[in-house]
Amino acid sequence: RETGIQRKRQRDSKGRSILPCLPVMLQLGDSVSIPCLATDPALVNLRLETCKGRALAPGLQYSATLEAGVTIYSTEKAFEGCYVCSGQLGEAEVRSGRYDLTVRPGEDIGCASQVASASHILAENFTHVRSAVLRIKAVLAQDAGRYQCEALNEKGASTKSVWLEVYAKGFIHVRPVENSTIKVRSGESLSLVVSMEAYPKPNNFTWNFMGQALANTTDHVITTDNHSHSYSSELRLVRLKMAEGGVYTFYASNGDATVNQSFTVFVISKVTHALFTPLLIGSVSAATVLCLVLVVLFYKYLQKPKYQIQWKVIEGIHGNNYVYIDPTQLPYDNQWEFPRDKLRFGKTLGSGAFGKVVEATAYGLSKADSVMTVAVKMLKPSAHATEKEALMSELKVLSYLGNHMNIVNLLGACTVGGPTLVITEFCCFGDLLNFLRRKRETFFSSKMEDDCYYRNILRHSNPGSDGRNGYMVMNPSGTDPSPCTSSSERRRSLRKGKPDYDEDVTSQMLQEDSLSLDTEDLLSFSYQVAKGMDFLATKNARLPVKWMSLESIFECVYTFESDVWSYGILLWEIFSLGNSPYPGMPVDSKFYKLIKEGYRMDAPDFAPSEMYQIMRSCWDADPCQRPPFRKIVERIEKQLSDTTKHVGEPQTSRSITNT
Repeated sequence: RETGIQRKRQRDSKGRSILPCLPVMLQLGDSVSIPCLATDPALVNLRLETCKGRALAPGLQYSATLEAGVTIYSTEKAFEGCYVCSGQLGEAEVRSGRYDLTVRPGEDIGCASQVASASHILAENFTHVRSAVLRIKAVLAQDAGRYQCEALNEKGASTKSVWLEVYAKGFIHVRPVENSTIKVRSGESLSLVVSMEAYPKPNNFTWNFMGQALANTTDHVITTDNHSHSYSSELRLVRLKMAEGGVYTFYASNGDATVNQSFTVFVISKVTHALFTPLLIGSVSAATVLCLVLVVLFYKYLQKPKYQIQWKVIEGIHGNNYVYIDPTQLPYDNQWEFPRDKLRFGKTLGSGAFGKVVEATAYGLSKADSVMTVAVKMLKPSAHATEKEALMSELKVLSYLGNHMNIVNLLGACTVGGPTLVITEFCCFGDLLNFLRRKRETFFSSKMEDDCYYRNILRHSNPGSDGRNGYMVMNPSGTDPSPCTSSSERRRSLRKGKPDYDEDVTSQMLQEDSLSLDTEDLLSFSYQVAKGMDFLATKNARLPVKWMSLESIFECVYTFESDVWSYGILLWEIFSLGNSPYPGMPVDSKFYKLIKEGYRMDAPDFAPSEMYQIMRSCWDADPCQRPPFRKIVERIEKQLSDTTKHVGEPQTSRSITNT
């Protein structure tokens, strides 16, 4: 401090003492005091000077006192500039600090008043409007107050008033916020809002984060709104991250005032609720199980058995390649049509996914007055168009094959006026393998004596057995053998292919079902199956076989010799009384290796040595060394002839067809 006039000193970057420049702002026409106060009563000649020593502006009037400093009256725009106070202290001249004077002219204001008076003289409404405007240029502080507009006419008076506030300096008043410290979870969004009243309008709104200005982006959305002299600014933080926690500061200024408002934001990590984790795990587990169930159901649907044609017709053979005829293209002879009303249905013999077989009585099938038990194959109501087409194709194939005593023959069909019905022979003993399994306990093997003849040791009757569970060959016409004809004679007639059985013979054979089996019966069954497969070979038809040959397994080659291999497997099943081939051996890589290396099944318990030799010849690794079906038929027929020739008592045989 220096004796004389009070002022403050500052130091520049080089440590030199300088006097600061103090700003002084006022409205045009106002008076202003420059606070250059004397600190020593001995100070005399206090006066106002410009900083550069120039003369004062024309018209500038001021007064100077040691107590109040310098007062300038009726300021004008020309008075702006830098001023200092100086005085005489003894022999020395002292100076105050610098003052920067800024004179702001007042704003213009206009006040308009309108007067409306309705005329009651004219027939139509007419409004006469008069306007009065009060305009004040360069508003001064003394212009503040209430202004009233008054209108008078003969009807009376009307007044309207307005209050004018004059501010010497602009302002910004920020409304206080409820909470400036905020906690938010990571990933959530947050809005920071600052509201204020300001005059004049703020010309700058900014948001800073930790001292860095924020731009308006998708992650930091800044919006501003105003109504009259009220303003608001919002900073929306979208999906906050952990790194976005910190201090957010809002700045606003209008030239006269500058304000700021800070918010401290803490971003905390998400806390997994104790209930949420089991719920999420349960939902995911349930969804996984549901997906697995859907996959399994879809797989089961794909694996659902389709109705397939049981026969294929070969048009030509080129080596081991077969050219098949599409069964749907085969012709159908309407001579096979049989009236529906002449069928009387009985019990269901069997059913599958799409079809079923029903026992029925046909009236007038072979003769006008004949009555015959037949089997009728039909589709279930749930069958689709593809299954219907497949059944019709099977009917065409059966009609193409024609009749043979060793296969289940077609007797008729119903294709018009309703669902397709395929009428075939009725096999009262069912399929061969199940028949053998039913008779296993009552089977007695014939023993080889010194003369090498087959002989039955004993027979027992089993009145409780019932064989009417399947099919038996029943031809509609032919020579009717006498019921008194012996079983051996009937067996010989079978080999010669002469007689067919009618209902009377069927009844007798049903009674014979109670008898036990012997080796000769097994030979007879083998003979009939061989004859049937030989017939199919002559018809260029392919019967689906149960077991595959070596070339079929490893080379996907299917020939007539492959069927001979499969027939050998069937012989093994017959003479084992329905056992499954390769007992106890799972079908795996080891099984395939054994078969390829030459492993073959041992002789079944009830097979004569000659029959086992036939089986082994059927299983020859070289397809060309396997016997054809005609040779197999001859060999089995010879065994049957020898057996029948040397049997001491009448033998009973059964005619079963394996289809």
